[in-house]
Amino acid sequence: YVMGFVLADQQGWLADKTHFSDTVVLHNFENLRNAVNSGEADFFMWEHFTSKKYYDAGEIRRVGEIYTPWSSWKIVASTKLTKSGDARVKTLFEKLDRGTKHFNEHQDEAVEYISTELGYTEPDAREWLKTVKFPAHTEGVKDEVVRNCVSVLRKAGVLVEGKGL
Repeated sequence: YVMGFVLADQQGWLADKTHFSDTVVLHNFENLRNAVNSGEADFFMWEHFTSKKYYDAGEIRRVGEIYTPWSSWKIVASTKLTKSGDARVKTLFEKLDRGTKHFNEHQDEAVEYISTELGYTEPDAREWLKTVKFPAHTEGVKDEVVRNCVSVLRKAGVLVEGKGL
């Protein structure tokens, strides 16, 4: 949903305040594929390697790519937990850091997991790994990332001044 607004913002389409008023919610990837093939939907946006096997098979067509202006995953915790120094949060980050370190240091094991458990081919798993970067330290976020994300979410109407901000 939000990436549609990122694309619209990049293309200058957000000038019209009725943006996405005709959006159809299709709920899952199978419904999206069926909708673009039947003409119910004009296009959809999905992660490159997750959808690759479908365009490799000719079931869908790839017309382009857009990259998120933020990392794909963030860990979010209540400020009540972070301000109080809750040990569970620190433990979570320590475990995530160890896990990402292991993942980064054992690429063949990572490829095997990705290709057997996530439905990627082995070559696609190797290519995917070239496109991602996992942080050595998962705790914290740069202010610039938050500002950019908030800016896009405001333009998208997801974050509205006075309503939760």
